[in-house]
Amino acid sequence: MNWSSNEFIWLDWTILGIGLLGVVAAVWYAIWKDKKAQQGEDSSAYLFGKGEPWYVIGMAIFAANIGSEHLVGLAGTGAKDGVGMAHWEMQGWMILILGWLFVPFYQLLINKMGKIITMPDFLKFRYTQRTGSWLSIITLVAYVLTKVSVTAFTGGIFFEYLLGLNFWVGAIGLIAVTAVFTVFGGMKGVMTLSSIQTPILIIGSFLVLFLGLATLGGGSVAEGWSTMMETARQMHDGYGINHMFHTDPGDPMYREYPGYVVFLGACIIGFWYWCTDQHIVQRVLGQVPGEDNKKVMARARRGTIAAGFFKILPCFMFLIPGMIAAALAQRGINGFVMDDTDAAFALMVKNILPAGIKGIVTIGFVCALVASLAAFFNSCATLFTEDFYKPMKKGKSEEHYVLVGRIATVVVVLLGLAWMPVMMSMDTLYSYLQGIQSLLAPAMVAVFTLGIFSKKITPKAGEWGLIGGFIVGMLRLITNVFTDTGKAVMEGAFWENTAWFWQTNWLVFECWLLVFIVLLMVAVSFFTPAPSKAQVEAITFTSDFKKSIRESWGIWDILGTLLVVGLCATFYWYFW
Repeated sequence: MNWSSNEFIWLDWTILGIGLLGVVAAVWYAIWKDKKAQQGEDSSAYLFGKGEPWYVIGMAIFAANIGSEHLVGLAGTGAKDGVGMAHWEMQGWMILILGWLFVPFYQLLINKMGKIITMPDFLKFRYTQRTGSWLSIITLVAYVLTKVSVTAFTGGIFFEYLLGLNFWVGAIGLIAVTAVFTVFGGMKGVMTLSSIQTPILIIGSFLVLFLGLATLGGGSVAEGWSTMMETARQMHDGYGINHMFHTDPGDPMYREYPGYVVFLGACIIGFWYWCTDQHIVQRVLGQVPGEDNKKVMARARRGTIAAGFFKILPCFMFLIPGMIAAALAQRGINGFVMDDTDAAFALMVKNILPAGIKGIVTIGFVCALVASLAAFFNSCATLFTEDFYKPMKKGKSEEHYVLVGRIATVVVVLLGLAWMPVMMSMDTLYSYLQGIQSLLAPAMVAVFTLGIFSKKITPKAGEWGLIGGFIVGMLRLITNVFTDTGKAVMEGAFWENTAWFWQTNWLVFECWLLVFIVLLMVAVSFFTPAPSKAQVEAITFTSDFKKSIRESWGIWDILGTLLVVGLCATFYWYFW
């Protein structure tokens, strides 16, 4: 047997098949055990989960974030542009804001409403019914166009490079398997799969990292790191891809990621994603009925601290292996060839890992793809069921609401499939996706932040801020389509007079859009009725609630938080 084969051999396929069957059995048992304990269907448990331990919450947050865009996109970006995109991944400190700052506000509203909330629920209560409905619509559209479809699309690419499957077989197969899994597994299935795949994914990716460095360094990991960094310093016409900030206008990366603005832009997107996106927040809202606030907030906060540690890992799991792949290809070590940077991670798995280990590691990768996509499906089902269907069809049985959630999942699957051919016609997929996020995030950040921290922002101001920000963002998106994100030169008086709008760098535009929305909300608040007493109380902590918050954390929470922040700061210091 050729243990160093660069292809999947019978041993890998056997291990992969047996391993996936074992995963299915473990998830099925967990779901069966949970339903037996519930004695029937429960839409809240199906959509949100029920008080999972903090370490499961941490792994679920991490797993929900890790998808095929990391296996393909992040590793490919590492091979092409190095650590320049690490700003979007080195955000363990941002997840802490969810646990320490936002969870208490969300929990306060849960107490007042007497049920688990969605993010649109929060906006409906703090602002207007229309504000929450608009958030649901925007979120559902964003999930279908930029989450579900992208995960399936890049998943097809990954399976094509790693397993040699036809692209459409891999993409549609991933969607079909995940749809079945989500329909029958719900949040409990997602949580269980996350806890299984996270350790496999981490161990497997670090095997790729260390074995890749050893291969590059002729058996020495340290020498491999030095070789990788030397190669990175020579790339991009000598400007290098070994640093996170590109401040020289002559640098090829300066046009896309100008100077320190890249940090601000990444923070705006990160704040939206980690603190207000249903896809992530949903994992910290599950709780046992009757459970006191202290226990709920303690578990949620510790889950976010655990996720903060996990979130430091993707740069080492995917981005740096991409840089290693670029160095191996550039130096032609062991005949390593990489014609497409998107193939970086799949080629590392095939060429670096020994036979048998390939199969074990691939189990984690397949589970990661399914868990990430299932999390998107589940969030869509939650938004539709909780924010649209239940208000219209009150008094139905729990079994009925679970069925509706499952039907909503199937619809999302079909919409995602319908969008994929359109996506395949776009040759600038990642630029397009980054543009979408930068145009959606500012409105979300402004509306949630001002809604929580200001009692003077009026209900109509929140509505105007969300809708106005979305409209401006979509107008910019239309110009992006016509101008190739500002790269093309548009002739005519109209285009010349509006060049500031369509030609401004996407990160700079994102920052100014946030400023515009905040000023708009402040201005509208001067001319519209103040929030009601109930709306103000929704963001006002009572003395008892403040006591619960204080009693929910201890010295280990503080030390864990400081360590996460310190590790993120160290990464920035090293790759500055």
